[in-house]
Amino acid sequence: MIDAERRLLASALLDPSNQRFILLSDSCIPLFNFTTIYDFLITSNLSFLSLYDDPRKVGRGRYNPQMSPMINITNWRKGSQWFEMHREMALHVVSDQTYYSVFKQYCQPPCYNDEHYIPTLVNMFYVELNSNRSITWVDWSRGGPHPRKHGPADINHELLNQMRYGSECIYNGNTTSMCFLFARKFSPSTLKPLLSLLHFHS
Repeated sequence: MIDAERRLLASALLDPSNQRFILLSDSCIPLFNFTTIYDFLITSNLSFLSLYDDPRKVGRGRYNPQMSPMINITNWRKGSQWFEMHREMALHVVSDQTYYSVFKQYCQPPCYNDEHYIPTLVNMFYVELNSNRSITWVDWSRGGPHPRKHGPADINHELLNQMRYGSECIYNGNTTSMCFLFARKFSPSTLKPLLSLLHFHS
């Protein structure tokens, strides 16, 4: 997974005009039009990666002591593989061999690189440039290892408004209710009802 993510970033970095880089899942939908999303990201002072220190077996329990001294348990973080990052951070991820090689050697199942490598790297080098939150809305209310997957019957104005403006966060030092630009998980069968409700205007 990390190899694939690095290749995607490397390809996007070939264009010097690309300044922000987003990894989305195929079950994601945009919550706003392109202009709104672009303006939100390009004017942000920070990147958007959710990372945290999870003391449980699925967090710190995956740390391999053989990673030390390059990566210590205090550096170890977990996070979503869906991210948004600025160019400097993307360049570091693509060019890194030092920490990448440590992960490749010592992070084997039940340790998963896509949940730990980028979060740990960002925690070590870019804490002050990260908002430590995701711009992808997900519903974890049902518990379990995977978020809720929405079907056609779930699609309504209330759900969309909740995803768009139902939260509170900090953006460039100010409080805002516009915290998420994308949402998941949505089945392919939701396309028609979504198109009837998502009216995007430039």
